[in-house]
Amino acid sequence: MSWLETRWYQQRPAPFWLRPLEQLYRSIVVKKRSDYLSGKKQPYKAAVPVIIVGNITVGGTGKTPVVLWLLEHLQAAGFKPGVVSRGYGAKAPSYPFVVTSDTLPSEGGDEPCMLVRRSGCPLVIDPNRPAAARRLLEQFDCDLIISDDGLQHYALERDIELVVVDGRRGLGNGRCLPAGPLREPPDRLSDVDFIIQNGAGVGVSDAFSMVLEPTAFVSLDGAKRIAVDQWQEKQVHAVAGIGNPARFFDTLRSQAGIEPVEHPFADHHPYNAEDLKFEQDLPLVMTEKDAIKVSRLKELEGWYLEVSARLPAEFEAALLKKLEQITHTVESNGQETD
Repeated sequence: MSWLETRWYQQRPAPFWLRPLEQLYRSIVVKKRSDYLSGKKQPYKAAVPVIIVGNITVGGTGKTPVVLWLLEHLQAAGFKPGVVSRGYGAKAPSYPFVVTSDTLPSEGGDEPCMLVRRSGCPLVIDPNRPAAARRLLEQFDCDLIISDDGLQHYALERDIELVVVDGRRGLGNGRCLPAGPLREPPDRLSDVDFIIQNGAGVGVSDAFSMVLEPTAFVSLDGAKRIAVDQWQEKQVHAVAGIGNPARFFDTLRSQAGIEPVEHPFADHHPYNAEDLKFEQDLPLVMTEKDAIKVSRLKELEGWYLEVSARLPAEFEAALLKKLEQITHTVESNGQETD
């Protein structure tokens, strides 16, 4: 974590020389949203409901586990969801690009590849999310779109906005970039449909609490699976190249009883074999997202920690009720047009 990012989450005033830049940034993002809300710019309206899973802070908050939770529970409720994503760090042969279980992370992005392998749902990446949504609906039988990130991508019209907040770090100093960690002003949260707080900590009003539960240690080749309560090693080399590595290390300590030797890397770090060679002879454990990225290193032995989100029944009920209202409205409008 850079010194600036560290300061964002301390109870200290922002550096005075960054405040003019913050004001400029705020004016740009507020105008961007206003242009779409006022009708000055027209977003793409998909023929099916769109759920945005995003955040208003930079760095990791736990969006990917939320997307996986949504895919699992919405399929159980009878929906046929698909996913669109920017595909951060991906270098696809062309765009829009359909990510499959065989797609290389370098082409499809580590998070999209992980989502497809875990859920089996169709997924399309494109920095232009409307283009990704069009391709998804053209090529797959989906009746619901989930956008992995993209809260600030207003060119894609949304029916439900869901924001994930890191419980431990909260909104930091409450200031926008570069004086603070916020992509949009704090009052943006008052306009979203649902707020999910990942873990206990600072606390955000009107938020549903989410817990990330470790389920198993899975070998990097997928051949072995050990339940968390059956894991024997008490110390491991812990590797995390995610937005907030500290959360992974804390999970190992608090929920798996493991003391990690911490090896944090930058988010989306492109690992090589030398990165993962350590002097002390201990098991290697990483996040599932990191496991996707190192899958090309065939000789590497290690494990990843599989985690699943747990959300309250009240959230699921409220989400399904909201979707039912949206679906009914879409169907009614379609019948009026016929």
